Amino acid sequence: MSRGKVLVVDDDAAMLRMVERILSDSYEVRSVLRSEEALGPAREFQPDVAILDIQMPGLDGFELLAKLKHDVPGVDVLFMTGSVYELNARLIRAIREKAFYFIQKPFDREVLLTLLERCFELRRLARDNAQYLSRLEAELEEARRFQLGLLPLPEARVGGFQVAARYRPSTELGGDFFDYAATEDGGLALLLADVSGHGVSAAMLTGIVKAAFHDAAEEDFEPRSVVQRISGGIRTFGEDRLITAFAARLVGTTLEYVNAGHEPALVRAPAGDLEELRLTGPLISPAFPETSWELGRRELSAGERLLLYTDGVTEARGESERYGDARLRQEFSATRASGGKLLDHLLDQLESFAQGRPFEDDLTLLAVEAPKSPAAPKPRPAGC
Repeated sequence: MSRGKVLVVDDDAAMLRMVERILSDSYEVRSVLRSEEALGPAREFQPDVAILDIQMPGLDGFELLAKLKHDVPGVDVLFMTGSVYELNARLIRAIREKAFYFIQKPFDREVLLTLLERCFELRRLARDNAQYLSRLEAELEEARRFQLGLLPLPEARVGGFQVAARYRPSTELGGDFFDYAATEDGGLALLLADVSGHGVSAAMLTGIVKAAFHDAAEEDFEPRSVVQRISGGIRTFGEDRLITAFAARLVGTTLEYVNAGHEPALVRAPAGDLEELRLTGPLISPAFPETSWELGRRELSAGERLLLYTDGVTEARGESERYGDARLRQEFSATRASGGKLLDHLLDQLESFAQGRPFEDDLTLLAVEAPKSPAAPKPRPAGC
């Protein structure tokens, strides 16, 4: 293993020789007598630690420190002084300049060796921590790509319905999830879910949510079946795990849905009037293993638009308040845009409201527009 590198700069030749003798058995040492000549050797030597005399002709220790920090990023500095003049002021400045330590000449050799040993130990710990964080960030990025890979295309036409979605995670691994699929009779099934928390555990739950949604194809994505499968999939998790979900199936003009503790879905008429599709049952949690959900129904007229969203949208923080349901309803009602353009407009309004503040939670929006002339549903197989 390579030895640590120490640069010593002092205008006292005898002091340089003494420090070299003390350190040379344990470290690779480079000595410089004139401070103004130290930068070239420092750039070539790339020391881990620099021991600098404070009071030197030319550049004093503090001036040299500033230049060293520029030329050798990450170098640690130990100041030494032989003067008691303004000792406290020098010590305070050394602390402000973020020097590792400050010692007064003459000093005991064991003190110097112990200080350097401690400095290199902290550097090793910092390096190990940086490597760990780098590895963790790489793993999180891999998990983030995996999680994003679980999501379908942000825009598609399914069974005559135009579907659009926008997802903005607040951290590397978020807890929001959306999906959609074609039903057996030419309709559209869709799901928007919000898993409590963030990070790896939340990502695991979104994977379970996706699997439950696709497994529900056996029941042609009947909304209660979707929600019940999600509930069964998380049963082995702790009771603090919570999921809200809005599962729906559109066949012809009929919208069937379950709202399991989720934000109300909004239906916008062509004239701009809004209707809310509220709860049909509680949220999904291992704490409520025997829960059942009612099936809601509504006719979706030609030209009406359905908007689903997670609470990160309405709880986004502005200068003095949250975005809120009223602003979202107003924007949704007022805009004539549809599909992806509608969602991009809503996100632009949200960004403007936040004024550069980071979002505290994931943001997900999902919009569906009913066709102007919905096709007649295909006949279902017997038993469906």
